[in-house]
Amino acid sequence: MSVERWVFGYGSLMWRPGFEFLERQAATLHGRRRAFCIYSVHHRGTYQRPGLVLGLAPGGSVRGAAYRVSEDRWPEVYAYLREREQPTETYVEASAFIRLADGRRIETLVFLSDVHHPQWAGALSLERQAELIAGATGLSGPNVAYLRDLILHLRQEGVRDHAMEKLLTMVEALELVAK
Repeated sequence: MSVERWVFGYGSLMWRPGFEFLERQAATLHGRRRAFCIYSVHHRGTYQRPGLVLGLAPGGSVRGAAYRVSEDRWPEVYAYLREREQPTETYVEASAFIRLADGRRIETLVFLSDVHHPQWAGALSLERQAELIAGATGLSGPNVAYLRDLILHLRQEGVRDHAMEKLLTMVEALELVAK
């Protein structure tokens, strides 16, 4: 019997996994919440002008996507995820149990925010998050594009995150003023 390998995504992995998978389902992780809690100095900002990216902060629950990966593809998928998710080691690899949309409870690989890492931003006010996201750009493009993608894809999954939508309104207002 082969071991099932699953990966949980709560941000860009939801809409751009970047790897081959056998199955995708909506899933919920309890005990963590989606938050802009990590300073981005690589993908969505720089060391001189950090932006913010999502992490899984302690508390609450988060709806995301789970991907089942074939055992024979696992080594390459795992290597890809390490390279993608760990450019500055801001996440901690963990195993967690999630609930799939079909009711199954399965164990998955998840990248949790490392609250002891220097890039851990913690619980910032929406105003401070907006200030950091507005105008920040990194190797993967503008920080605001990441926030827009998140909201768009959450809506496609049937999830309305009012705090993220309010944050986008605040960021867009700041970027308008800066022009």
